[in-house]
Amino acid sequence: MTLRLHVDLPLAADAALDLPEAAARHVQVRRLQPGDALRLFDGRGREHEARVASMGRREVRVTVGPAVAPVPELPVAMTLAVGVPANERMDTLVEKATELGVAAIQPLECERSVLRLSGERAARRREHWQAVAAAASEQCGRAVVPTVALPQRVDDWLTAVPAEALRLVLSLADDAAPWARFALGPGPVVALSGPEGGLTPQEERAARAAGFLPVSLGPRVLRADTAPLALLAAVGLAR
Repeated sequence: MTLRLHVDLPLAADAALDLPEAAARHVQVRRLQPGDALRLFDGRGREHEARVASMGRREVRVTVGPAVAPVPELPVAMTLAVGVPANERMDTLVEKATELGVAAIQPLECERSVLRLSGERAARRREHWQAVAAAASEQCGRAVVPTVALPQRVDDWLTAVPAEALRLVLSLADDAAPWARFALGPGPVVALSGPEGGLTPQEERAARAAGFLPVSLGPRVLRADTAPLALLAAVGLAR
């Protein structure tokens, strides 16, 4: 299988460029040699063939070849806003959401959140999750790397949700409509999902007041890291 690498650099046919340190290390670990083929993508939708031109102890220089058609993105841009689950489950959520085609991920701190992040610690976790998303894009064939935002408090985030987006909140309330009843248009979708234990009643009321529509995924109680992925998969399969 041809090695695919994410490089946050402008890509153009016939250009020569030095790979960033992490990408160069990946080439060396895979034991590629001058003349070997690989693919590069910029994380914003452009992908090119390339060949290794030369290698040093730490440096790898490549020649960029022609552009290739990337894997199609979902026809609807979906943002998952999730109460960060505990332990390492957020890593898996970011990885699988990337594979399923998410456009962006907004980590949230909610009243029932176990993991609480702020300041430098939040910035480090966001950088880690962004790297997880880039690696998942390399693996699954996407030429786009979804954006992982800095963690925010859910009440702060609710005040800044784009007005043009279809806003959904995953809910166990009796009035939550089944997912199948929602007709998606061409515009963006923002889906809010709580942490372990779900959103508090106050948080769900605040989301509804901000224009979020309650949606149900069925009678079973899904885990905090399963529910948003289930919704994302449903969106992808319906388009």
